[in-house]
Amino acid sequence: MAFRTFLKSLGANAPSVETVIANRAVRPGDRLQTHVTVKGGGADVRIDRLVLELVTRAEDREGDETGWNRPVAFAERHFGPFELRAGETLAHGVDFDVPWETPLTYVLGRPLRGGRVAVRTTLEIDNAVDRGDFDEIAVHALPAQDMFVEAYQRLGFRLDEAEVKMGIAQGGDNQTMPFWQELEFYFPDYYRRPQGDQLETGFYARADSLDVFLGPTGAYPFEYAGLTVEACEKWLDAYCRKHWQM
Repeated sequence: MAFRTFLKSLGANAPSVETVIANRAVRPGDRLQTHVTVKGGGADVRIDRLVLELVTRAEDREGDETGWNRPVAFAERHFGPFELRAGETLAHGVDFDVPWETPLTYVLGRPLRGGRVAVRTTLEIDNAVDRGDFDEIAVHALPAQDMFVEAYQRLGFRLDEAEVKMGIAQGGDNQTMPFWQELEFYFPDYYRRPQGDQLETGFYARADSLDVFLGPTGAYPFEYAGLTVEACEKWLDAYCRKHWQM
């Protein structure tokens, strides 16, 4: 039975759930704080599960540019089963540790085209499921990630968009998620451009360091301590000169 039909059978005063996100702007490794309120309707019901998930859009799973048709869940908190009496209100504070490899939606303080992450609330009653609403959040780049993006810009690269792809990326030995995020940069004119004109870049972030992988050449580790934009720019320029001589 469809969930909406099930709720309709309970009458106008059906159960409801609301998720309020306390801090919509986070970075990988932060703590996301939410507050969930479940209100009972006109009859007692048994809630099988209340689930909160962090989800992202993977381009090879979605049929359009904007919808949340088949989102990929990568962190979860769940409650239940429990009884919800008529008119009763139950509230839960639910916190998430934002995984280090969470896709970015902002870099250098600006929205990143193609990057989307949300909190999805799911309510399950009598084997019927309501996927609820998608509350989007802003995932800002770590300082080291912003340094590399700024280094690209200093060298004349232009950021196009980001894509989340399913599977394990080449060189992704430290990858822990079933997907990776790829940032696509257009080459400046003074490099000999490879086929496709874009340098695809990914970050595998950890608490103290990250791996940068560029195109098909594997991953390169960088520790956060002592990292500067100038060091990122110097390394990136040397890398591009080696692979795409000017």
